[in-house]
Amino acid sequence: MTDTLQQLVDVSRELGREDRHLTILGEGNTSADLGDGTFYVKASGHQLGAIGDEGFSRARLDDVMALLDGEQPSEEALHEALMTSLVAGSTAKPSIETMMHAVCLREGGAKFVGHTHAESCNMILCSMHGAEPFLSHIFPDGVVVCGAAPAVVPYCDPGFDLAASVRRSIANHREKHGKPPKLILLINHGIVALGQTATEVLNITLMAEKWARILFGTLCIGGPRVLPAGEVARIDNRLDEIYRRK
Repeated sequence: MTDTLQQLVDVSRELGREDRHLTILGEGNTSADLGDGTFYVKASGHQLGAIGDEGFSRARLDDVMALLDGEQPSEEALHEALMTSLVAGSTAKPSIETMMHAVCLREGGAKFVGHTHAESCNMILCSMHGAEPFLSHIFPDGVVVCGAAPAVVPYCDPGFDLAASVRRSIANHREKHGKPPKLILLINHGIVALGQTATEVLNITLMAEKWARILFGTLCIGGPRVLPAGEVARIDNRLDEIYRRK
């Protein structure tokens, strides 16, 4: 097993731990860029908490991205195209979210990606508030770990539609903030963490879950007291916080 695959297996098991309440059953998926034009992505039907190296497919990044440049294929054609994108020796059916992961790796600049259905985050994302409470920060470490601004994606059908929406969201975030997001909020669905390392993916996910729990508490007692935008920008660019991120 390669070092990258081992790290992917390890972080997947951490994200799938029952006590973390981030995924259950076959929920969630993870991926990692191998730097040679291919990437690993969770295979369909595997559980993150007990996954091994056999639970990942290896696909060609260009082939998967090319799917998003054309018309939306039928389910049958999409399945065939994803299977065709696999490198020789990889036979497990890749997750339906493979295209979303390809977008996050290629256009989001991530090396590792973790998508979960974090319970506390979904308590807010599935409410009438949607992503609105997350659009203002309420404590410094949320800025440091999750970035100054998360990206937001309205509910979309998983697969092609979601990948296309995530692609637009990343492009809009780059245009507005000059860099891709670390955290993507999927309305009525879950969250996506984009990291340079497997550890960063785990940290972003856990911090987003803490953020959601605190938000939920504040919403029960009058609403959150948000940090001023100037303070968020200051925290995001402080030299000591940049060092901590490293």
